Amino acid sequence: MTRAEILSEIKRAEEEAKNLVAQAVEAKNQRISEAKAQSREILKKAGEENLEYAASEIGKAREIIKEEREKLVEKGAEEALEIKKKANKNVAKATKFILTEFERAANA
Repeated sequence: MTRAEILSEIKRAEEEAKNLVAQAVEAKNQRISEAKAQSREILKKAGEENLEYAASEIGKAREIIKEEREKLVEKGAEEALEIKKKANKNVAKATKFILTEFERAANA
């Protein structure tokens, strides 16, 4: 092999190495780009799932609040009914007391 052939062979090998490095860099950049796109998609999906979860939890909380409110309203209605019953029982006593006091005042 002549010196020119050896130099030509070295140049060809260098060009081949440059092409291989360029292809490797391009493949690396492509993989990085794909990984970033996947990452964005994963983050987007996670964000959507978080919103769905939050909406679900808010719905559950609203339902619990509604049930508690209904219980409180029912309890308040029962207490009001008890107070009304006690008041109705005392109407006769109060009427009798007022009449007695009125008669006492009138006879005095």
